[in-house]
Amino acid sequence: MKDRMIKMSLLCATGVALLSGCSTVAPKCTAVEDNPAHHYQIGMKALEDDNVAVAQEKFERALYCDDTFSIAHSGLAIVAAEKAKAQGDAGFKGVEVERVSEELKKAKKYADRPDQYFDYYTAIVRTDTLVKQKKWLADAEDAYNDGIKLKVDERNLTYYLGTEALPYFMGVAWLEGKEFQKARDSFSTVLNAKRDGKWHEKADKGWKRVDKIVRAMGGVTLGDVGKSIAIKETITRADLAAFIIDELKIDKVMAGRIPVASQSDKKAEFTPADMTNHPFREEVLTLMKWNVRGMEPKYDETSRAYLFKPNDTVTRGEMAFILEDVLVKLTGNEKITTAFFGQDNSPFPDVKATSAVYNAVMNMTTRGLMESELSGEFRVTAPVDGAEALLAIRVLKQKINTY
Repeated sequence: MKDRMIKMSLLCATGVALLSGCSTVAPKCTAVEDNPAHHYQIGMKALEDDNVAVAQEKFERALYCDDTFSIAHSGLAIVAAEKAKAQGDAGFKGVEVERVSEELKKAKKYADRPDQYFDYYTAIVRTDTLVKQKKWLADAEDAYNDGIKLKVDERNLTYYLGTEALPYFMGVAWLEGKEFQKARDSFSTVLNAKRDGKWHEKADKGWKRVDKIVRAMGGVTLGDVGKSIAIKETITRADLAAFIIDELKIDKVMAGRIPVASQSDKKAEFTPADMTNHPFREEVLTLMKWNVRGMEPKYDETSRAYLFKPNDTVTRGEMAFILEDVLVKLTGNEKITTAFFGQDNSPFPDVKATSAVYNAVMNMTTRGLMESELSGEFRVTAPVDGAEALLAIRVLKQKINTY
């Protein structure tokens, strides 16, 4: 009887152990849409839409379902890099940078297929571009060179869909690193890889931007201010002021056209309150000193004072006004300001011949400083990007030298 009870106890213990062993491998996420790949894809789309919080939530859910899901760690690395870029506090930024490194290590550790390594190397390029640590561009290039050697079955790429995604993001890195020719070539690689692929439209926009920069830099040694502005998608009033002074040397040219005795007396009437401690204070005051139209201070209703508003984005219409006045001042040709007055018909569907900006727009387009769209529109209210500003200043330099 005693032996029988011992045998029964052993069988029960064995059964419990077996049941316990089975329970440890039960999946955490069982619903059809509650799986790592689905959450990863939604997270990457959220990153594309600049919704970092949602992206983080989806990547973390993917890892809850499977903490060895390599590409979700790659996604979290990009999230941490986005947060580091947006962080002004050095201490908090350092924490996010460390998270980037930790997540990339995990992504590499758990990667066991070429498509997962592809996401890993692409994540390195993207995080390097966002965070820009020491020697970031060289590190991104190393990851790019490793990534393009992979034999990837594109059908296994959950989000990127095509391997041309890697040269696209490397093109962005080279653009940010001011390696403009390399950026143009990389975007061109994407455009030649597939017709209408996932990254085709983005690469096309990137190629057009960097092509303007490359064309504008032809035969020109660009200063540091110009290089920094060249890569911006929009430029501010302060940016443009610094760019004009840095590239056109307007103060030196204008000073030579007035009597020496009065040069020392010519100053801006006042310093706007919002320019007192601004890094481009002297450049703005120089343009104010020479009364460049479009660069005047604006009356602010809230403060009841005239402010320069250095962070306001420059529109294409404003750019036309400003460059027209600079052209007049540097050439001394006053006829430019009325050259197109009295015309009945405008070549631009969005700019009437009676518009206050019409003469400036015509001066800029007929002289090749600015371009209209293929549709014929000038896009007066659209923001000016750095490449447009760079090309316009280069052509303006050439025009001035012909007078």
